[in-house]
Amino acid sequence: MSELTHFNEQGRAKMVDVSEKAETVRLAAARSSIQVNQSIYTQISNGTNKKGDVFAVAQVAGIMAAKQTSSIIPMCHPIPLTGVNILFEWDVDEKADRYVILIKAEAKTKGVTGVEMEALTAASAAALTIYDMCKASGKEMVIGPTYLQKKSGGKNGDYERGQS
Repeated sequence: MSELTHFNEQGRAKMVDVSEKAETVRLAAARSSIQVNQSIYTQISNGTNKKGDVFAVAQVAGIMAAKQTSSIIPMCHPIPLTGVNILFEWDVDEKADRYVILIKAEAKTKGVTGVEMEALTAASAAALTIYDMCKASGKEMVIGPTYLQKKSGGKNGDYERGQS
């Protein structure tokens, strides 16, 4: 079992010891999306959702989720985040009756382990919050895909989706 880093001598899960790793600046960007109906699109665009400003609440939820990632993902280390940013963009095709919110989440730290899970958690929580804020106007919303767009820093080097 010595090749598997997240297993102990008994073959059970463990949190990896990162105390010997070099501290570097680490950045991760994740993406998610949520498809909504025209009514929800109109409510969000006009600021008329009964629960309030959907993007403002989703942004705060995503930031809070990034900060709590190690509390909900068992093998994640608590990380002192130096920055979290979440952006929303509409992808609308009214002729095709398609209204999609694109969610871009970035997390940054200076530390010994990466922030990919924090960025993914932020994007996911933002999408789930949009669903929660809008479910009274339609429960057929679809979340996803959610994926890592890029990451930098650390011994494994940089990664950008779609590039080899």
